[in-house]
Amino acid sequence: MEYLGCRITPLDRDRAIITLVDSNLQRENILPSERAFAYKMKSEAMKRQGFRTDLTSSQVGTRLRTDDKVAQGFGVGRMTVQRFIRLTELIPPILQMVDEGKIALTPAVELSFLKKDEQENLLATMESEEATPSLSQAQRMKSLSQSGRLDMDMIFSIMTEEKENQKETLKINTSRLKKYFPKNTTPKQMEDAIIKLLERELQRKRNRDSR
Repeated sequence: MEYLGCRITPLDRDRAIITLVDSNLQRENILPSERAFAYKMKSEAMKRQGFRTDLTSSQVGTRLRTDDKVAQGFGVGRMTVQRFIRLTELIPPILQMVDEGKIALTPAVELSFLKKDEQENLLATMESEEATPSLSQAQRMKSLSQSGRLDMDMIFSIMTEEKENQKETLKINTSRLKKYFPKNTTPKQMEDAIIKLLERELQRKRNRDSR
């Protein structure tokens, strides 16, 4: 049978990868790990192709970076692509925690800069303490890792510290306190004055008990 007016060109391996990734990312409910490896696969395939315009670009002479091209194809920002690709540096158990929503994307990206053995130590600590790192904790561990000072003891110290959102707070309506303070006293001034009074009373009690 003869086909007129058409030419069939076999897809090469990298083009097949790009086509497969583009197709898979059209699905709903894509896990962060799936998106991460998809972005990485497409980025690496495009780099191998050298941005051949017949395969990866509709505009001759395009000079965008690979991550720019990947981002453009999916309608996201370049930083988004870079951040997801960083997730592929996580060890599988920690990456699974990202998929399960136990670790948010931003701290997960910071943790991806930890060495594999450091990630293993972190995983052991998270499991024993039943805790996951905040963004601040992840950033500090990344910094310590880069300076070669992130050992098991340091990880444990960071992971067992009290987080701001775990601290108990006491709220008192300022309208109940106004009668005890001069007019125009700010809430912060009220708080400071109350703390001073409590400290003074505590010191008096200690003095009485020591006699």
